Amino acid sequence: MWQHLEPGSSPVDWCEGNYLISPLIAEFVNTFSNVLFFLLPPVMMYLFREYARFVNPGIHVLWLLLIVVGISSAYFHATLSLIGQLLDELAILWIFMASFSMFFPRRFFPLFFHNDRKLFSLAAVVFALIATFLAVLHPIANAFALMTLGLPAFLLLIHELKRCESGRVYRLGIRCAAVWLLAVTCWLNDRLFCETWLALNFPYLHALWHILIFIASYTALVLFAYFAVKEERPDTTPVLRYWPREDFELGVPYVTIRSYCTIDNSKHV
Repeated sequence: MWQHLEPGSSPVDWCEGNYLISPLIAEFVNTFSNVLFFLLPPVMMYLFREYARFVNPGIHVLWLLLIVVGISSAYFHATLSLIGQLLDELAILWIFMASFSMFFPRRFFPLFFHNDRKLFSLAAVVFALIATFLAVLHPIANAFALMTLGLPAFLLLIHELKRCESGRVYRLGIRCAAVWLLAVTCWLNDRLFCETWLALNFPYLHALWHILIFIASYTALVLFAYFAVKEERPDTTPVLRYWPREDFELGVPYVTIRSYCTIDNSKHV
């Protein structure tokens, strides 16, 4: 087992040259391009405090998992160890499963789940455990297998946007989809056409992937959090806002909750 902790024990090596900037960090740019995974999730926890209070406190688990993804990815690219690779990939797997468990629309549940989200979540956990076991057995195939999980999430986002009546939410969804497609393009180019990018003296597409996929991921979580309220909490109204300025749609999006209730203000004499 100890050999899997050794630097360079992973079968995966990205396009960026190894130990070119620091003798202690294998892929310097790829390592530090994970910085957004550390900086923004705490902000999202603060912005989503109303959502956690009135809708689902589990939303904070997703922000914590994003931090775990960032830590795991930074460790992997700093060492290129097999353990680092597995931690990175399994963190991504579990945030996918947690997100599906929390946000997958009930109207798409198979009949044998009886519209029960707890049962659906249990099935997602079982799937994640099986996938974790297979990932340890065949680590070379993990990256491409994980990429396939992004496709149903992408298609579900497009489907929900077609049903969306809010122009602000729709525009955010289109930007999210575009950033996701650009991120995947960077990932594929770095993985499949490394020699070409080395000839162009730009082996940093995987670092761009880290930045773009974080933006797409947290934006998708914001959108699905909004859709979940619209779907399952008719007594409340989700509101998409931006930080630090409400009128700047390229800021940080988040969801707050506006509750409507009938108040009898009549006075009895």
